[in-house]
Amino acid sequence: MPGLLTCQNTAGETVLIVGTGTSQVSAMRAQTLRAHGADIVFAGPQPISPTDGAVRFIETAIDTDKVTAIIASAGREAVGGFVDRVFVTLPSAYSETKQRLYQYCVRNRVPINTSDSAQLSTFTLLSTFAQGDFQFGVTTGGKGCKLASRIKRELASALPANIGDICDTVGALRQRLQQEDGLEGGDGDNDDDAVTTSKLNELVHEFGMTPDQKKLQRTRWLSQIVEYYPLARLAQLSIDDLTVAYTQSTRPEPAPEAAPMAKGSIALVGAGPGSVALLTIGAMHAIQSADIVLADKLVPQQVLDLIPQQRTELFIARKFPGNAEAAQQELLDRGLAGLEQNLKVVRLKQGDPYIFGRGGEEYNFFASKGYTPTVIPGLTSALAAPVLANIPATHREVADQVLICTGTGRRGAVPQLPEFVPSRTTVFLMTLHRIVEFIPQLLEKGWDPQLPVVVAERASSPDQRVIRTTLSQVAAAMEACGSRPPGLLITGYACNVIYNKPLPDDQQWVVEEGCNLDSIDLSSFLQ
Repeated sequence: MPGLLTCQNTAGETVLIVGTGTSQVSAMRAQTLRAHGADIVFAGPQPISPTDGAVRFIETAIDTDKVTAIIASAGREAVGGFVDRVFVTLPSAYSETKQRLYQYCVRNRVPINTSDSAQLSTFTLLSTFAQGDFQFGVTTGGKGCKLASRIKRELASALPANIGDICDTVGALRQRLQQEDGLEGGDGDNDDDAVTTSKLNELVHEFGMTPDQKKLQRTRWLSQIVEYYPLARLAQLSIDDLTVAYTQSTRPEPAPEAAPMAKGSIALVGAGPGSVALLTIGAMHAIQSADIVLADKLVPQQVLDLIPQQRTELFIARKFPGNAEAAQQELLDRGLAGLEQNLKVVRLKQGDPYIFGRGGEEYNFFASKGYTPTVIPGLTSALAAPVLANIPATHREVADQVLICTGTGRRGAVPQLPEFVPSRTTVFLMTLHRIVEFIPQLLEKGWDPQLPVVVAERASSPDQRVIRTTLSQVAAAMEACGSRPPGLLITGYACNVIYNKPLPDDQQWVVEEGCNLDSIDLSSFLQ
């Protein structure tokens, strides 16, 4: 039978954790309980680490009599010296001790939780999500903490991002209505009581209300709005929305149904590496519903063609050599002007907004002006290009890590370059234009001259080009083949996991042309 879910107030409680001091679970329990206002006592042969002075340590052997004595004496005077609850985090070798501690706690009515032993627990901890005063928890009844965590994430992702603000707003309105209208407290102290409410849709007469009925009107409206109004918009409620009947008794509909004041919106949208086939559904929707699109100059035409030409303004960044900072400011100014005109602005960025795309700078700029951007991730070429070049960026016994770097820092400076790690695939963005000076600096840091490398240009586009060579030859290859931006440099032994053919004796590199992603029929999705 499922257990009874409750929300426990542990502020000021004394909680005992029993363990060996080496368990990570002990430290996690202490951190969680401290965050909820409890005073922590840890009993064991050695302290948990780190404690930061926040945990009182009682050194003891793991002995039933010694631990039960601590349970009965380490707590608050207000509860006779007993601790308020016990957490046992002992390993399985202490099974008999855990059984005896459980029996002792049950006999003395002390709540106890034993890690990985639901049968030795009078309560369990839930996998919780919290934002402000809003919390929810998930339990599988001991069937699997990983599963509970997964379910929690799925549920949390379906909630409005401002769920904490919603709780604050509704709670503040409810309290103010009770004070102004002279009402006693109703639902709220016990959230489960809401399921017993039977008067939510009871008829409210617009005219001829008694004083007592009029007092209840705003509270009833608040209850109905909370039940039926779009959840994400509840944070926008104000006391004025609930007082219309006091001044306009003939108004047929409550104020919250009125449209909110118009305000522009901004979205930072990742366009992916190039092909329409690699756009996300979120990006597609944002592009086709925008009033104005501010696009990077490298966003390919096939993506720009998705913008409705009849009703959406398109402005392409004028970021040319020597003009990057001024062009960036121009984009920001155009975006802000659109927002002030109550337009839906989309900042369309090549790849992903936050992978060397200055998305963080743009987010902070618009947020500082009072407009919080929505960010829609895009598939970065740093991860897509290796796949399209038949390179598994990670591969057992070859590459166990991936590093994404830039070859060009702020104002064109060469950034600090990474050390050579044989088991790493390193992807360099914004590097090919300075490849001649760049490669010698890597070789000076001890990089293998024969390391396989790949230059991937215009990844996912029909004119994609892949150049396979070695680190020592890549600069010569680029000089011979010319540039086809945007492109990147992929380095590491993973480059030869699938393409493991030796270079022809008379060649230092091979070139592969084309990509067929755009041959995929997407017409049914674009209608």
